[in-house]
Amino acid sequence: MSDLSERIVAEALDWVGTPYRHQGSTRGVGCDCLGLVRGVWRAVLGEEPEPAGAYHTDWLASGEEILLDAARRHCREKPVAAMRPGDLLVFRWRTGMSASHCGIAVSAERFVHAYERHAVMLSWLAPSWRRRIAGVFAFPEPEQR
Repeated sequence: MSDLSERIVAEALDWVGTPYRHQGSTRGVGCDCLGLVRGVWRAVLGEEPEPAGAYHTDWLASGEEILLDAARRHCREKPVAAMRPGDLLVFRWRTGMSASHCGIAVSAERFVHAYERHAVMLSWLAPSWRRRIAGVFAFPEPEQR
């Protein structure tokens, strides 16, 4: 693992137990899945590349790929088979719906994510999660930003 990947994984694991809060992005206080990624970005890479803006679940059926498009703007997309610890994972709940969930890989078998009505947790990347992966992305190296 690269130094950057190690720092991303360590930071993501520090968020485990943070309560779920829609649009939150503060470790120990509350976050949603995007807020977890935003908080890890700030801790490891510095200032966020763009404001997240307000969002609501009704965009899920819009067909717009807001989350995937943002990941493509700021991270390097890679094949699912090339996933490594520290990579951003973007998930699609169902075919035909916009990708709407994200987390951070901590190993080939596990990832950290904020799950609604729960908290930030470490989960197995079981087949039910793997088949929902819509994109895998490497965070940019600090000098590439």
